[in-house]
Amino acid sequence: MSEYIQGYIERARAAQAAAERWSQEDADRAVNAVAKAVYDNADELARLAAEETRMGRPEDKTAKNRNKARMIAADLSTKKSVGVISRDTASGITEIAKPVGVVASITPVTNPIVTPMSNAMFALKGRNVIVITPHHRAVRSSTRAVELINANLKAIGAPENIVQIIGQHSRENTHELISSADVVIATGGMGMVKAAYESGKPALGVGAGNVQCIVGRDADLAEAVPMIVDGRAFDDGIICAAEQSIIFPAEMEGELIAALAASHAVCLPRTPEVVSALRGALFTEDGMNRHLVGQPAHAVVEAAGLAGVAGLAAANGTDSSACTRVIAVFADGAGAADRLSGEKMCPVIALYPYETFDEAVAIARANLEYEGKGHSVSLHTRDEAHIEYAGLHLPVSRILVNQSAATCAGGSDYNGLAPTNTLGCGSWGNNSISENLTYKHLINISRVASRLPESRFSGFAL
Repeated sequence: MSEYIQGYIERARAAQAAAERWSQEDADRAVNAVAKAVYDNADELARLAAEETRMGRPEDKTAKNRNKARMIAADLSTKKSVGVISRDTASGITEIAKPVGVVASITPVTNPIVTPMSNAMFALKGRNVIVITPHHRAVRSSTRAVELINANLKAIGAPENIVQIIGQHSRENTHELISSADVVIATGGMGMVKAAYESGKPALGVGAGNVQCIVGRDADLAEAVPMIVDGRAFDDGIICAAEQSIIFPAEMEGELIAALAASHAVCLPRTPEVVSALRGALFTEDGMNRHLVGQPAHAVVEAAGLAGVAGLAAANGTDSSACTRVIAVFADGAGAADRLSGEKMCPVIALYPYETFDEAVAIARANLEYEGKGHSVSLHTRDEAHIEYAGLHLPVSRILVNQSAATCAGGSDYNGLAPTNTLGCGSWGNNSISENLTYKHLINISRVASRLPESRFSGFAL
């Protein structure tokens, strides 16, 4: 190990020895200090992230900073994570929470503020320490977030170095860090996630997103479409949980296109030349065109040479309220039949008409098999039979019903998913968890098993 990384690990170990002595109140104060640092400085951190990464919208990042800080703090405030956390007299099991130790966190360019924040909150909730290695294109903004976090932690008397961030970014430093920590959290590209799983340490990673949105025949498009467009447009499309496709009843095509237009989402003409031009701009031989990741709709339009297409002229206008927010395009087929079936990290959404709900689910599954298996699906329907059918047949970890996937798959005020920025995708996405990462994944639990007065299985016979 290099002397540079060894210094981080030694400081972390010393801080861990102090953090292990925390009470529940100490851990909760530290969690709130982290959240408040980002909440109170949401605007500054959003602007800095947008300037440095050249991705997304500052106003959306501000909202994300505030909402995630508030929701995660609220969710963790009611959870026990120190000492005895449960007693079950029926089973005779008492659970005692203990730290996992030094957490190494690889954080992405797409979420350079809230991912370090949330992972730090989860780590400190369990009386762990954390060392963050940010994406090389987000070092300045992530470092500023950690500086503000540490100022708040110092103010409450927390041990020094319980939250650290790597200043010298390199693959070698990241590899040494994750190989020396006790647990690794990898949020970002599949290359880094794979490296985390190969580190020899317990790892918690995420899978690729490609959220399929199914609209039922009973859906109110005036209610559903604005949610879908808001999700696809949020932060210019870099959220992994953002809607990527709309799968809708064929007879509702005209109504859907009108509803999209009302939300400033323009549907491209259904001609091979136009669709091919968009596809060619979005993808290269290596995948998504990196120059369009997190770019606004007008930049996509210009890159595709479609600025003169009817309905898109407003995209270059000066009145932002009239600008095209999302580009909608009919795909030529599901799954491997068209690259538009995959993840598009900019405000472009693919359209797929269907005749039966079974066909809708089949389209969604084909697209997920192509990319994004294990992540999430969005449903806009109140048909409980259809909701259950989708739940039984789609290989995803989350199914959002009548909600914006982009802002709700990572937890929200109105669903029971754990608020987070790290969404596990299970074995489908080559991940170790199939749920939202939270504090419970960063605690060890000792289970005290008392002898029961009677056999649990005395009445069972084969």
